[in-house]
Amino acid sequence: MPKRRDAVAIDAQPSALTVLPGVGAKVAEKLAARGIESLQDLWLHLPRQYEDRTTITAIGALVPGVAAQVEGRVEAVERGFRYRPVLRVAIGDDFHQTLVLRFFHFRAAQVAQFRPGARVRCYGTPRPGQNGLEIVHPSYRVLSDHDDDALGERLDPVYPAIEGVGPATLRRLIGLALDRLPDEASLELLPAGLREALRLPSLREALLTVHRPPADADIEALLAGTHPAQRRLVLEELLAHHLSLRRQRLAQQAHAAAVLKKTALARRLQAGLPFRLTGAQERVFGQIRRDLAQPRPMLRLVQGDVGSGKTVVAALAAMLAVEAGKQAALMAPTELLAEQHLNNLRAWLEPLDVRVAWLAGKVTGRARTQVLAEVASGDAQVVVGTHALMQQGVAFHDLALAIVDEQHRFGVHQRLALRDKGAGGSDGGDTPAFVPHQLVMTATPIPRTLAMAAYADLDVSAIDELPPGRTPVQTVALSAGRRPELVERIRAACAEGRQAYWVCTLIDDSDEVVAQAAQTTFEGLSAQLSELRVGLVHGRMKATEKQAAMRAFKDGETDLLVATTVIEVGVDVPNASLMIIENAERLGLAQLHQLRGRVGRGSAASNCVLLYQPPLSALAKQRLETMRQTQDGFVIAEKDLELRGPGELLGTRQTGIAGFRVADLVRDADLLPRVHEVGERLMEQSPQLADRIVARWVGGAARYASA
Repeated sequence: MPKRRDAVAIDAQPSALTVLPGVGAKVAEKLAARGIESLQDLWLHLPRQYEDRTTITAIGALVPGVAAQVEGRVEAVERGFRYRPVLRVAIGDDFHQTLVLRFFHFRAAQVAQFRPGARVRCYGTPRPGQNGLEIVHPSYRVLSDHDDDALGERLDPVYPAIEGVGPATLRRLIGLALDRLPDEASLELLPAGLREALRLPSLREALLTVHRPPADADIEALLAGTHPAQRRLVLEELLAHHLSLRRQRLAQQAHAAAVLKKTALARRLQAGLPFRLTGAQERVFGQIRRDLAQPRPMLRLVQGDVGSGKTVVAALAAMLAVEAGKQAALMAPTELLAEQHLNNLRAWLEPLDVRVAWLAGKVTGRARTQVLAEVASGDAQVVVGTHALMQQGVAFHDLALAIVDEQHRFGVHQRLALRDKGAGGSDGGDTPAFVPHQLVMTATPIPRTLAMAAYADLDVSAIDELPPGRTPVQTVALSAGRRPELVERIRAACAEGRQAYWVCTLIDDSDEVVAQAAQTTFEGLSAQLSELRVGLVHGRMKATEKQAAMRAFKDGETDLLVATTVIEVGVDVPNASLMIIENAERLGLAQLHQLRGRVGRGSAASNCVLLYQPPLSALAKQRLETMRQTQDGFVIAEKDLELRGPGELLGTRQTGIAGFRVADLVRDADLLPRVHEVGERLMEQSPQLADRIVARWVGGAARYASA
């Protein structure tokens, strides 16, 4: 396509919206509330879908669920008031086929428009109704016989709604902003060689194509987000986020950190353990040891499957801080998980005369005052807790290592708060003169390509080997019709002194989804298994009730725990040997794998039953088959990426990355290696260009992109 030079050539820097006609203070305020403050923000407010009004589809050729434009004459009009006002308009085309248009919100003037014989052109998504196909609330136009009935020349964009700004106004403003696009040379920030290698258009051409796609554009590719014009925008956005994270890493590493070299205490801990470290644990501890020996802060993520032994590696790292006369802190997202870490650490470290302190929300009164004093004086060498560790009033004597478990459960601000409790006082700025080394742990393995994007500010290690003696969990998939067999299976397992989980995917019964709710299941199983002690835990219970239910199960006071997916992370109940996941077809692979990891933690043979509601989609079949075939979290993560199922590999909460405008880390994973390579080159050779790319896409969000 030839280069376009017909737009107004303005400076490529963001321009205020008030340069556009019709944008006064009120409209500007409504746009700003949505984060749109410049022409550039309007250029990047991209369509969420497209409507094809370039053709007329015969009513007889309509396909349920596929949006289309139709034209016909009004045959009948009916107003009803059953439950709520409703207007039905039947239109027929030249082929004597009929379609019903249904409206729930309408005015008298609208009804008057639909007189019998009037010609109506409408657009919407047909669905089966009581009398054939119908479209609910189509967009429509009543045509007079004198109307120019020319069809659209290009696909119509549909933009994400902005409160207080109508769709027509928004479309007009974006059109005006596009008319002010600078010429290609002023707008382009990516090296020409990169675009050519990937066969991608210039930014100017990409923006015009995405906002004003020609009639012959590949609408399927546009709706899927895979059109070259969209890929061009995705590439630059991914690059901006990568650069933002890398710059933060450099900024972090500009701080000083304590050099932790002495390893005698760690060697004593290793010698006293009742088990040998796996090769993977040895390798990862070696990487951590090298990081801690540097005078700049370690920033390392340790990924490891459930049960791979991340906690003991964290304990070894903590010993390097303790031997240097400093403190380590370990933070976990729930009291139960934090307490589990506390019990492990006390068992391993107290024989070495290391003082392990406990600080959680339920530590109150005199006990809390005493712990705070020990933390502030340095008597508490290792401090374990929940987010209570980050509250005001918690002052460390000399914090040199901050360990965060299941980091995706914490907000970015919380991680910053723990980092800012660093050692050595303050240098007068916002952060301490010495910042602690950071060790981040997660039991949710993610594919290497995604780790490159999500954790570009962290070094990534993987404990990809399970300790010997762990019994593999046998996994089977059963149809929901075989529920009665499972109830008997639970009875038999509990009679042998074992415990079982029954996981439901909803809390309350819903007419919309065929799913057993936890409450109903709890009541049903309690009645069927009256000889067993049945517990219940779900996300709407108070935290104290949840903790109590989980603790009763952990302590063996409950035989069967009916739960929602809130139990997926962390708690170790070695006696639990049976896991039943109901409506397993509704969960993503990563979540299924996390849930399965709750069993198989003891020496008894364990089983996981994936109970599904037939019929299964092809995607759900593949997911359940993958679960049957492998227990390797890294293999499962790669498969999850390949299948792109609903199980979110990386939500924004999990990564701390600000939300993307156009990029989708799963869909666009193939671009990540190139982004990584180009990002490193730009930072080295063109730092000013890197700054402009970050400013365009990330702006002020950069400082929170990763803590």
